[in-house]
Amino acid sequence: MLPAIPALLLLSACNSPAPDPEPGSVYGCGEDGRLEVELYGGISASLDWRADELACEGMPRPNDEGARLRLSGPLGTGPGAKNVAFIIALPDLQEGQPGSELPTNVTLMEEGSGRFFATRDTSGCWTDVTSQDPVGNGNGPEYRISGMLYCVSPLAELNGGSSISFTNLKFTGRLTWKPPE
Repeated sequence: MLPAIPALLLLSACNSPAPDPEPGSVYGCGEDGRLEVELYGGISASLDWRADELACEGMPRPNDEGARLRLSGPLGTGPGAKNVAFIIALPDLQEGQPGSELPTNVTLMEEGSGRFFATRDTSGCWTDVTSQDPVGNGNGPEYRISGMLYCVSPLAELNGGSSISFTNLKFTGRLTWKPPE
C-alpha cells in the first residue's frame, strides 16, 4: 500500500480538472474522442461519452515508464451532476505502437466529492491498445490512441468501503509523448 502522504498528494493532483484543450480540438480528444463503459457498485452508470462532452489528456509517465491517459466527462445531467475521471496508467506502452494485454493501473475519481477508486497495482487490469496513429503533421509526438481496458477484479474505494466493477471500457483519445514542461 502507498504511504499516506505521497498517496494523498498524488490523488489531489488527479482531482484537479483537465487543462484547457488546444484551440481547434474538441476538449483535447479530437473529433472522434469517445469513452464507453458500464459501471457497477459504488457508482452505477452507463457512460457513452462522445467528443463534445469528453475531456482527454495523455502524457508520458515519469522515468520513461509508458504513458498515462486521463479521460473525464459528466456523470448524469442537471445542476447536481458531477464529473468522473478515469486515469489509465500504461507502464509498458511504447510511443506509436499498439499493444496487447498491457498491464494497467486504473483510478476512477468522482471529481469534487473526494471519492477515489483504484487498483493496487497492474496485476488485475490489462489494456489492448489497438491503434496509436500520429496526428497533426504526422511526425509525432501527438497520437490518436484507441483501445479497450478490462479488469478481473473491482476497483476498491480508497477512502471508503465501496468498490466499482466495469465491463470492457472502450476509449479513443489523444496522447502527447512530449513530456510536460
